[in-house]
Amino acid sequence: MGEVRLDAQDHPWLTAPAARAVMDALSPGETDRARFVGGCVRGALRGEPVSDIDVATLLTPDQAAAALAAAGVRVEPTGIAHGTITAIAAGQPVEVTSLRRDVETDGRRAVIAYTQDWAEDAARRDFTMNAVFARRDGTLFDPFGGIAHARAGRVIFIGDPLTRIAEDHLRILRFYRFCAWMGGAIDPDGRRACESQAPALRRLSAERVWKELKKFLAAPDPGPVAEAMHNGHVLEVLWPQTLDFKLFLSLINRDRGKHRPADALLRLAALAGRDGEAVSSLSSRMKASRDETARLTAMTGPAPARAGEVRAGMNDQALARALYVMGPTAVADRLRLDEAATGIDASPALARAAQWTRPRFPLTGHDLIAAGAASGPGLGEQLAGLEEAWIESGFTLPRAALLARAAAS
Repeated sequence: MGEVRLDAQDHPWLTAPAARAVMDALSPGETDRARFVGGCVRGALRGEPVSDIDVATLLTPDQAAAALAAAGVRVEPTGIAHGTITAIAAGQPVEVTSLRRDVETDGRRAVIAYTQDWAEDAARRDFTMNAVFARRDGTLFDPFGGIAHARAGRVIFIGDPLTRIAEDHLRILRFYRFCAWMGGAIDPDGRRACESQAPALRRLSAERVWKELKKFLAAPDPGPVAEAMHNGHVLEVLWPQTLDFKLFLSLINRDRGKHRPADALLRLAALAGRDGEAVSSLSSRMKASRDETARLTAMTGPAPARAGEVRAGMNDQALARALYVMGPTAVADRLRLDEAATGIDASPALARAAQWTRPRFPLTGHDLIAAGAASGPGLGEQLAGLEEAWIESGFTLPRAALLARAAAS
């Protein structure tokens, strides 16, 4: 195959201000000291939008930082231990990583040394599609056939899959994540290697696994790959419990054509069969954030009694009550899960939830005291009773009517 080149007219990110500023600093004129690599090149080959730009360079991090600073580009040492700095150019971050070779690896971290050899750096990467470099004029350097693999949506390890996995166990999850996003056939050699080495995932930090798992579940349709992981006993290493693939696949299928976001947490809850205890156990093991844990609990735990049951076909009054008590996020999550379980279209209720504004209860405890009520424990109960009557009225009972009820009680 002849030389392949990305045309800047088709791929304007090649000459965008941020890319141009970084390249001008690191590889001025006709020099070839920096090349684009990673997701930007992979996305360009697949005709996908490119937002993040990564650059590889022959310069060491110190040399690269000095060259960028001399050109007036701000530098942040974000991953200096791994040979990576971040250039902030035209308001956009650009990751700049020095060419590396592995000196020692243990599956979790690597000791690296810098190199001047593009092919040596490429050989230490995970998949062929991630080892394609683009010069600033768009010409491509592809030592492992990654161009064809990227275009075909095939995730192929560079060299021996077992060797690549031994260098970094997280590559097992990256393999499945890219398979889900790329949509091509799962490479059988890669799959066998990942299945055989799956127990090594237990040695990784929960934070790294959780981050990768969320990226996987956010793919447009991770269902077939998730089943492959399940059948290959990979998922059970991460989550040793009975999984509800019927609900999981139903959630994905019900979302088709409805312009709904692919939601990793929602899909996780479906995979757990809406089992609050199972979801809580996993979020604890994965060290999920406080916000993530709260959302998972709200969508799978027992609903507050005042909210009633959230169902895809619920009427407007019941929906308004649930929204008032639980909030739109928890209600929307429960609606989508119920739709997946029952097959009842939740779109009308979801549309109303998206437009909902929480009404303000027109009374406070101070209002009741001013009207003659005694302060104390009974005041809260009286206020709660009045609020319940206001909710039952569809939030229409005016302040005067509520105060009249309070006086009569």
